[in-house]
Amino acid sequence: MAGKRKGLTFDPELLYIAAMFHDYGLTASYGESHLRYEVDGANAARDFLRSHGISEADGQSVWLAIALHTTNGISPHLYPIAALLAEGANMDLVGAGYDDFTAAQRSAVETVYPRPPQFAEGFLQALYDSLKHRPETTQGTGLADVMAYKDPGFRRRDFSNLMRKSRWAVGQ
Repeated sequence: MAGKRKGLTFDPELLYIAAMFHDYGLTASYGESHLRYEVDGANAARDFLRSHGISEADGQSVWLAIALHTTNGISPHLYPIAALLAEGANMDLVGAGYDDFTAAQRSAVETVYPRPPQFAEGFLQALYDSLKHRPETTQGTGLADVMAYKDPGFRRRDFSNLMRKSRWAVGQ
């Protein structure tokens, strides 16, 4: 709906693949991975597309859309699939752009895809369960907020502190 409202031209099948794989890196198959979960999902989508003879260019477009979908502020400046995937994820999870859709449009989506009452807590737990063994991959994203919410001992990386204590700054 967002793509149509904005008059964007995109391949709906590639957007569908991006949407299907964007959280794939959160699944149990990646319980040992130390890559960002977005990269795991992007790699899986690219492999899937290759196995179905889809061009490398289209595979790379889907890869970037998935890999960057949690990095706010980048995707809208790329191409429609990346912009729409990030927009959809943000709408789904935090209601970004909620008022851009009519009550009837939102209701139609909720009818087809009902949201369980405890969706937020359940998804936060699923995120945490997938990320707790690779907390370093959450730095610089909203996923660090999930880690801090679920794990009181989690410490965010402090970029200012890293700069002030770098070997360049301290002379060694």
